[in-house]
Amino acid sequence: MNNSQKKDMSKIGIIMGSKSDLPIMKDAVDILKGFDIEVEVDIVSAHRTPEKLFDYGKNAHTKGYSVIIAGAGGAAHLPGMIASLSPLPVIGVPIKSSNSIDGWDSVLSILQMPGGVPVATVALNGAKNAGILAAQIIGSSDKCVLDKVIAYKEGLKIMVHKSAEDLK
Repeated sequence: MNNSQKKDMSKIGIIMGSKSDLPIMKDAVDILKGFDIEVEVDIVSAHRTPEKLFDYGKNAHTKGYSVIIAGAGGAAHLPGMIASLSPLPVIGVPIKSSNSIDGWDSVLSILQMPGGVPVATVALNGAKNAGILAAQIIGSSDKCVLDKVIAYKEGLKIMVHKSAEDLK
């Protein structure tokens, strides 16, 4: 396998229902770029652009994506609909939006998927963790990414030890 094929295998698609979700979803973009994983970001509304949703879900695996991260607020149908159409792993990010019921509607919509249509779900507004989880999925077959995830987690440990020392 040459390097260009390998790079294509490590591409993550990040989609969201509307531009207002971008401040939250940027956390996933930033963490993935920190792991040197290619990211493509798009707005795909389950309710306003269903044709685009169907095209994206059915074709993402042919465009070199390995994982899809889908953020949505309110009724939050985007992650589940993408998961119903795509053979790729989908990570859902419930977003507390202006039309949500304190975010719980989004969490439950993404979390309560029927058998056969899994969506990995992170915490409300948890795009950073979605990015880390996507990197871990890629790292299971890409040693370079795995080493970066290991180094990242080691950095977290060092920060905690430093914080504990600062208390003394």
